[in-house]
Amino acid sequence: MSWHELENAPDDTAGSIFDPTPEHRMLREMVADFTRNEVEPQAEHHDREQTLNLPLFRKLGELGLHGITVPEEHGGAGMDATAAVIVHHELSKSDPGFCLAYLAHAMLFVNNFYHCSDDGQKARFLAPTLTGETVGAMCMTEPGHGTDVLGMTTTAVKKGDEYVLNGTKTYITNGPDADFFLVYAKLDGRVTSFVVDRASPGFSTGNPIHKMGMRASTMSEVIFEDCVIPASNLLGQEGGGLVHMMRNLEIERLTLAAMSLGIADRCLEIMVHHAAERVAFGQPINRFGQIQRYIGESYAKTEATRALVYSVARQVGPGRNNRLGSDASKLFAAPVGKEVADNCMQVMGGSGYCSEYPVERLLRDAKLLEIGGGTLESHQKNITKDLTREMTR
Repeated sequence: MSWHELENAPDDTAGSIFDPTPEHRMLREMVADFTRNEVEPQAEHHDREQTLNLPLFRKLGELGLHGITVPEEHGGAGMDATAAVIVHHELSKSDPGFCLAYLAHAMLFVNNFYHCSDDGQKARFLAPTLTGETVGAMCMTEPGHGTDVLGMTTTAVKKGDEYVLNGTKTYITNGPDADFFLVYAKLDGRVTSFVVDRASPGFSTGNPIHKMGMRASTMSEVIFEDCVIPASNLLGQEGGGLVHMMRNLEIERLTLAAMSLGIADRCLEIMVHHAAERVAFGQPINRFGQIQRYIGESYAKTEATRALVYSVARQVGPGRNNRLGSDASKLFAAPVGKEVADNCMQVMGGSGYCSEYPVERLLRDAKLLEIGGGTLESHQKNITKDLTREMTR
């Protein structure tokens, strides 16, 4: 059943901060079922092979999830940041790597592109990305410039009715598989946004970059060597890219925080079951204080993450900026995902360290969330800057 079919099903259940409407609750049930039945069985294989499961990725399009934040009149689900959080939260319980590929497509490309494109561009690029027929990616990070995005050296030059791009982007999620790329480059020194088709002359991608975790999403360099694109591929106004970038970072960081929550939820569940079933010295190991500490602290921090992420989600959306909240969400959530996964492995002992169980993979996946989409240090800087401005007026 697709999202659109579920949306029309009758329900009068009262909402909560986590499922504020019946539509949110039904969305969660749909994604949870899909994750359990279709995402979980393939997760280990694609982690081992370091490949994106494209057929499964396209099924997300059939469910209406690639356009979760796109209005219905343009083919999307017409939902909000809370819905986006729900999808990333549930998918990451089984396969954070696959979820990262979804995030790079649905948030970094589709959501960003929708809000900075004109009607003609939507007609050309949006429909196939909503179905998953084509894969999207976003290109911001460069070999010499990560968090320092304003230091980027990729350039664009206007030549008649075309732009010519030169430079290299790196650590681009979906790079080897994407068809369309939302690219930030400097035009006359000002950050500007473009959409680039893989078929553009002068465009290429490097070999896949092998990673510690999130291996079910692919990554590569993206290279522009006198890459020619039509002037109609300019997104918004020349020099408007920084606004596009900052606006989209909030929902990116919020959904990355939701991924950490998904990892923590799954690892807490595994930990509790293992501690109840594993016997040592004649009793379940959950009778021992050391194990109780791991479980108790993991639960408390997971619940605090859940409350923060879903609370902030209600305050993020078009026309509702909340950089302070989105930075705080990811700053708090990312270490919790890693800590709970580490606690779970400690409780499981040797079995947790082996790839027979998903904890080993989830711990590897969790680390990226302290780096990607903004390092922990960048969140600390942003929060300090924003609080100082608010409190010292």
